[in-house]
Amino acid sequence: MTFDLHTHHNRCGHAHGSIRDYINAAVEKGMPYIGISDHTPFFAETDDHPSPEASMAKSEFPEYIREVLALKQEFAGQIEVLLGVEADFLPDHVDLYRSILHAYPFDYIIGSVHDFDGVSLYDTSHWEQLSPEGKLELKNSYYSYIAQSAKSGLYDILGHVDALNRYFPGYDKLRTEMADYTLSTIAAHDTVIEINSSDELWVPDGWLLERALHYGVKVTFGSDAHEPASVGEYFNEIRKHLMEIGYREWAIFKNRERIMLPLQV
Repeated sequence: MTFDLHTHHNRCGHAHGSIRDYINAAVEKGMPYIGISDHTPFFAETDDHPSPEASMAKSEFPEYIREVLALKQEFAGQIEVLLGVEADFLPDHVDLYRSILHAYPFDYIIGSVHDFDGVSLYDTSHWEQLSPEGKLELKNSYYSYIAQSAKSGLYDILGHVDALNRYFPGYDKLRTEMADYTLSTIAAHDTVIEINSSDELWVPDGWLLERALHYGVKVTFGSDAHEPASVGEYFNEIRKHLMEIGYREWAIFKNRERIMLPLQV
């Protein structure tokens, strides 16, 4: 049973296509479920739209919700459209985001770390000028943020965990006890992690997923599609990958309730 819980669209300013385009792409691929999960606005900022190339405006958010709910009804019987959102983990503003997001009928909320300790997920130049000790310290800081996001209780899914592996050369070679602490924290707070298939480098990698299975961390799938053609990309390959590691089920969400589906076709 195929699904994809992580998709974006043109409101966020860096994806292409409408929400309808992504749903139609999923229908054409015969998917029973498609999740719409665009980036939240920057709710803590004073300006309505401080970063047009990163997220929708605050004033657009109610319309985003309305559109997904309308399409959910329109496509009933063809595909189940799930209302999701991707919200940055911002430690100083968790309660603000919680109060806003809990006012809407989401099926699930993805929590992602894009910035931590003043460092961007995509800042390769910062990483490359660090000493080996500095790189390990930064990786530990990143894992600390992920653990904190799980502890917050705001999110159903943690998005693209270990995405630094895509942008920080040699990141995957650094081993740290913080990985085990983070995974055990995620398990203790019963939060799901996604296997993110964007950029052809899936994250987390096999090593971290084996550790995740050891701690009982549950998983789901998200393509992180930024164009309709990418919906569901590598779904079957990742299903096979998870089964080889030892996983036998993965999660979808409805009304913030987790439903486990078998990996076996």
